[in-house]
Amino acid sequence: MTPANLSVLVGKKIACIRIAGRANFASSPDFKTLLSELAGKGYKHFVIDLTDCVLMDSTFLGVLAGFGIKLNPQGAPAERGIELLNATVRVAELLENLGAAHLFRMKTGTLEMPEAVQTCQPESINPTHEQITRTSLEAHQTLMAMNPENVARFKDVAQFLAEDLKSLEKSSE
Repeated sequence: MTPANLSVLVGKKIACIRIAGRANFASSPDFKTLLSELAGKGYKHFVIDLTDCVLMDSTFLGVLAGFGIKLNPQGAPAERGIELLNATVRVAELLENLGAAHLFRMKTGTLEMPEAVQTCQPESINPTHEQITRTSLEAHQTLMAMNPENVARFKDVAQFLAEDLKSLEKSSE
């Protein structure tokens, strides 16, 4: 499955990540790495432009929710946080159903960057099967920890991923 195309615009205080295509498990390790690197550089306000995002799976949502929790441990979006721009109805419903909508500010319209911006194209880490599996497992564990109703939805997936990861780790020894 083809991963989403990620592109970045950065200003003095804000980082915007444009996601085009399918935001799925294959693009999740790159997305997680990108978020961590930007946060490590001091960015605290993120705009995730979903205008061209046609699909978002549970792994990608779990990575996004996990980052939302790290930025705002109290759970309410503030100046620090993530704004989702032009999320589809389907993505908004998924966030609500999974108990993660409160972590984000939802906006529609055109991207407004208030300051001079710089465009950069993030490089893929070319994740291995093991990295994709680990990221997917962590994302589903985040979703289950965040909302008890998600345990029934994802416990079998998490168990499968945990067993797959254990097998991959043994074969790489």
